[in-house]
Amino acid sequence: MELNNVILAIEDRLSDAVATKILNHFGIEIIQKTGYRGNSYLQQKAQNFNKGAREECGIFMLTDLDSPKDCPPGLIQSWIRGPLNPSFLIRVAVMEVESWVMADRNSFSSFLSIPIHRIPSPTDNILNPKEFLVSLARRSQKKRVRQALVPVPGTNRSVGQQYNEYLSDFIQNHWDPQRAATVSPSLKRTIDRLTQEKVTNE
Repeated sequence: MELNNVILAIEDRLSDAVATKILNHFGIEIIQKTGYRGNSYLQQKAQNFNKGAREECGIFMLTDLDSPKDCPPGLIQSWIRGPLNPSFLIRVAVMEVESWVMADRNSFSSFLSIPIHRIPSPTDNILNPKEFLVSLARRSQKKRVRQALVPVPGTNRSVGQQYNEYLSDFIQNHWDPQRAATVSPSLKRTIDRLTQEKVTNE
C-alpha cells in the first residue's frame, strides 16, 4: 500500500491533534476528517471504513482502548468482524490518547510545570489516563495550567473548559511522537507500522 494520503477518523479534538501530528511527521496528507462523535460512532462505522478504504486513499482511524479487559487486536476484530483491509489502519491507544500525550515525559512535565517522576513509565499502564492527567494538572505550579485543565469545583465536568484546546496546543508545538513512543508501547506499534509503510514503498 502506498500511504501518501488518508481520510482521518477520530473520536474527538484531542485524538485529531495527536493523529494529525503523527501523520504529518511521516509526510502523510490528510484529505478529509470524519468522526468527532466519540468511540461508539467509530465502532458503528468501522466495517464501512474497512470496506471503503482504497490503496490510493487509505483510512487512518484512532480510537481508545478504554477498558483493561480488552486488548487492541480483540477490539479491532470485534469492530471489523472479518479480514482487515490493509488500506484501513485502525490504531488503538492504550488506555486513552492521553497516555500517548503524557508519554513525551520531558516535554509534558515541563509544559505542566511538574516533576517528571510524577509521570509513570510506561504510560500505557495508567488505568484512567484522563483522570490522571487532570490530577497532575492540579499539582501544577502554573495557574494557567490549572485553570485550563482542571474542572471548576461544583460542576459535573471531568476536565477543565479549555482541556482540548490547551492540550492540542501542546501537541502541535511541543509533543514529539518518536520520543513519546519510547514510553508508550501502543504508540510505538503505531509509529512502527507507519514507518514500515513508508519504508516498504520507498
